[in-house]
Amino acid sequence: MEVFTTTTQHLVKGEDLNHHGTLYAGRSAEWFVEAGFIAAAHLVPPKNIVCLKIHGMSFTRPVWPGEIANFESKIVLTGHSRLVAFVRMHVKGEEVIRGFITFVNVDANGHSMPHGITIEAVTPEDKALQEEARRLDT
Repeated sequence: MEVFTTTTQHLVKGEDLNHHGTLYAGRSAEWFVEAGFIAAAHLVPPKNIVCLKIHGMSFTRPVWPGEIANFESKIVLTGHSRLVAFVRMHVKGEEVIRGFITFVNVDANGHSMPHGITIEAVTPEDKALQEEARRLDT
């Protein structure tokens, strides 16, 4: 299966701000995980997905109220039961956040189970992301 990109958007509002008047990292993390979850849900039933680890979420600048946060997410690597998502957020065309999340496919009792999905990276960017995901501590 080839890498498939999903997109979501959020308007940064007053309730999303920290004490500095910029986007709160906790709200960003919520949206970040949600974007990765949506990518995983395109491959396995949502009821079978649990988040194992956020490998990192790096910011390049503050995000201000009224700005639109555009998230792109895609599963770039799979294992026996894991799905590794790459997520990035753009604001006004500028990459503001990037990082990886590992999800696990589980059964009704919460035990990991195989999903049978293999991701084939085709583009140079997806190949590089897949290699970066392979080096993550999972």
